[in-house]
Amino acid sequence: MDNLISLCAEADVPSDAGLRVDLPGRPSLAVFRLDDTFHVIDDTCTHGLASLCDGYVEDGTVECPLHAGKFCIKTGAAIDGPVDTPVQVYPSQVVSGRICISNESLRTTE
Repeated sequence: MDNLISLCAEADVPSDAGLRVDLPGRPSLAVFRLDDTFHVIDDTCTHGLASLCDGYVEDGTVECPLHAGKFCIKTGAAIDGPVDTPVQVYPSQVVSGRICISNESLRTTE
């Protein structure tokens, strides 16, 4: 588990919204629960700098609260305008009840 970063407990992630996780020197992340699977994406919309955790979650998508563009939570794909650039997706795993991602998959803020 040396190369994993623990983001939050499974129980912290709501089923109908995202959970924002802020790590020092890293972009804000959004953790979503779809059925019993957890997905981690960048929290910031690629179009308008809004928090996707504040967006509406439905059918595996999250709608940006600023301009209503939609992203696929599983793939990060931009699926409804005005967004056209995907968000970064981070493969996650559950370890002892905690949502974790690989340290190598994270980029640093500049």
